[in-house]
Amino acid sequence: MRILITGASGMLGSALVAALEGQGHDVVRLVRRTPRSARERQWQPNGQEDPNAFESADAVVHLAGESIASGRWSAARKTAIRDSRLLGTRTVATSIAAADVPPKVLISASGSHYYGSRGSEVLTETSAPGSGFLSEVCQQWEAETEPARQAGVRVVRLRTTVVLSARGGALGKMLLPFRMGVGGRIGSGEQWFSWIALDDYVRLVIFALQNQIEGPVNAAAPNPLTNAEFTRLLGKVLGRPTVFPLPAFAVRLIMGEMGEELLLASQRVQPAAATAAGFSFRFPELHRALEHLL
Repeated sequence: MRILITGASGMLGSALVAALEGQGHDVVRLVRRTPRSARERQWQPNGQEDPNAFESADAVVHLAGESIASGRWSAARKTAIRDSRLLGTRTVATSIAAADVPPKVLISASGSHYYGSRGSEVLTETSAPGSGFLSEVCQQWEAETEPARQAGVRVVRLRTTVVLSARGGALGKMLLPFRMGVGGRIGSGEQWFSWIALDDYVRLVIFALQNQIEGPVNAAAPNPLTNAEFTRLLGKVLGRPTVFPLPAFAVRLIMGEMGEELLLASQRVQPAAATAAGFSFRFPELHRALEHLL
């Protein structure tokens, strides 16, 4: 397959590119800078792309978007987070729809934040959307894929939970304090924590490319757990104590709205669509995933 990928330089994109190329696929990275090789093509996320650029592709994987955890959310920061997702997805979807022979499938990133904070409620792809800034962004983000779907393209909206990798992301940021023995639960620790190992995330994207699955798909391991349980298991795998909790009031004081939605929110997500389609997780349990990653 010839696959175009945005966000190819990020933690998720780079792992996906390596896996696809390892399977012999022709991968073209869509980059904003000047291309450095024939395997790259320049694109403008905020503008209309040339539809002909998508006609030679079998699939598009759209992962590009500003980080949601790179700084306290000011009004300008929230605008950048929203616009990077909505405008980029709009550009991809409308360009695909305008192509004479569009790609067969578009896999577009979304987030489990679509569901908002829902306590212990089990969340599947049929669950209603929640509330809050990130939920609103995810709802609008997914809506921007509609032109491609209406053009007959199979569209997968990947609602991704926390992707665990020792090379970056949430787990990468946790490792230093936990290895120093100053890690601990966040807030009450009762909030549900949904996750997926990087290996399984990559495998799920490839599964979605190769199988007739469409619509929302939760990228989540089938065994979420509470923040307190996650903390205990991470400490156990690292062989370090986890006796320094971070109180909820401190999270709100230091991080504001971002801390409320990223660290204190509770999401108990299940991968119902992936499981029903026959996807098998290599790392369904956190302890095994952490041992493999670390």
